[in-house]
Amino acid sequence: MTFAGINYFAIAIAAAAAFVFGGIYYRLLSDHWMKAVGLSKKSKLKRGVRTPLLITIIAELIMAWVLAGLIGHLGPGQVTVQNGIVSGAFIWAGFVATVIVVNNAFGMRKPVLSVIDAGHWLGVLLIMGAIIGAFGV
Repeated sequence: MTFAGINYFAIAIAAAAAFVFGGIYYRLLSDHWMKAVGLSKKSKLKRGVRTPLLITIIAELIMAWVLAGLIGHLGPGQVTVQNGIVSGAFIWAGFVATVIVVNNAFGMRKPVLSVIDAGHWLGVLLIMGAIIGAFGV
């Protein structure tokens, strides 16, 4: 198998777009998410969000890099928007959604939390895949 390569600019753009998407997504669903987690608006104000946001951007950079590597392994000429989206969807279904559901089940969390969080990561991986595929190598 021939490796097509990695576009590091695409990785940075994909991670940034995913971060913005997450901000919008969770802002729209914040009340539902907080209720599912068992937090109140007061408890949210007490805790800082800088560390989780920093962790998120680092994780999204790593996720975009790995996704770019996986898409690149499809070979030359295969780093496309369609293959990026399909790869993101497969990774989400096989690894991300399954882990979220299992972790939340053992944590005795409400099923809606799995739906909200898994929906976020599906959006993230589809956006990343589309951007990485669009930029190519």
